[in-house]
Amino acid sequence: MNELLVITLLVVSIFALLGCGVWVGLTLAGTAWIGMEIFSSRPAGDAMAVTIWGASSSWTLTALPLFLWMGEILFRTRLSEDLFKGLAPWLNRLPGRLLHTNVIGCAIFAAVSGSSAATCATVGKMTIPELTRRGYPEDKILGTLSGAGTLGLLIPPSIIMIVYGVAADVSIAKLFIAGIVPGILLALLFMGYIAWWAIRNPGQVPKADPGMSFMQKLSQSRHLIPVMLLIGAVLGSIYTGIATATEAAAVGVVGALILSGLQGSLNLSTFKQSLLGATRLYCMIALILAGAQFLTLAMGYIGLPRALAEWIGGLGLSQFGLIMALMVFFIVLGCFLDGISIVVLTMGVLLPTVQAAGIDLIWFGIFIVFVVEMAQITPPVGFNLFVLSGMSGRELPYIARASLPMFFLMILAVLLLYVVPGIATWLPLHMTL
Repeated sequence: MNELLVITLLVVSIFALLGCGVWVGLTLAGTAWIGMEIFSSRPAGDAMAVTIWGASSSWTLTALPLFLWMGEILFRTRLSEDLFKGLAPWLNRLPGRLLHTNVIGCAIFAAVSGSSAATCATVGKMTIPELTRRGYPEDKILGTLSGAGTLGLLIPPSIIMIVYGVAADVSIAKLFIAGIVPGILLALLFMGYIAWWAIRNPGQVPKADPGMSFMQKLSQSRHLIPVMLLIGAVLGSIYTGIATATEAAAVGVVGALILSGLQGSLNLSTFKQSLLGATRLYCMIALILAGAQFLTLAMGYIGLPRALAEWIGGLGLSQFGLIMALMVFFIVLGCFLDGISIVVLTMGVLLPTVQAAGIDLIWFGIFIVFVVEMAQITPPVGFNLFVLSGMSGRELPYIARASLPMFFLMILAVLLLYVVPGIATWLPLHMTL
């Protein structure tokens, strides 16, 4: 059997179905069925039924809809307004001033959301009109928000980490812990760029607000208390070993409901909207996961992962060469597919090769999150670009150009992650779960 012919047929099938507007999950399942029918003697029908049922009934995956629901609840509270009130007084004296609210606000909301688009939209609803009113350049507002919104994928709890953990069969709790330091690193890189730009362009930065006393700043910081308590409850329950990732997601939902109720924004309408929003999003993700699981099984019967691993191994790439090649591959793939589709579509093929190269799967999970983050701000399928385009009225190419510095900073972060792998692996190795 010619492996090149198999790969060509599968790739053509996937892009033909996607080009016809077929849902991603059904595209993956259909491609798997075509591959099994043509290149395998195993009956495709019962294999599809068993695999899709197994993928859909995974207990580990239960955390995903709960975190989605938590994000939907918080999306409908006054969280963004409170974040701005609490952060703004402390940032007036930094180079770049209130532009830093985009990064810090996204980093904080990421710790209770897990979704890049929700993080970008929630913080953007508050910062875009406020920073525009104060006279900050529009391209810097949108560019920094686009990049910082991707922290929703890296700072735990992260939806993409749950998907990767299920696909790669690694500890989701360890992935969450591994994402903490890289998330802080990326946020600091973004803030460093803002400060560097502000120092080089002082005339484009509006004047600082009237100064506040230290006690006044502390008083404004009280608005951060509810969200910090929720972050502490969710992540603290995981890191102390009290709860699994799934149980912590339930803690997050209960905490979000309590927070929403105390803010006075919880009523029957918002409850229904949050539940329906999370249900719709999870059904889409679950269909993709089920289709990808069947595609993984089909490729196993065809023998494609082994053949591809042998082909990549035959290229004689070093570990660094493999990582760089995979980064380019994922960036190109991110121009056409969303992050979850990228993970579930490729893991079955790539994991044997990655393991054969001696790459730690926890480290590789953080690497995957970084490259999927890049996909969030690359056209034509960049979710953060879509979100900001709808909120600002600007075209996608304009926002993509404004986001370009953030894209290059992510590449720098990947290089740092490779040079110093302990950035991702040290913390999960030294924390007892």
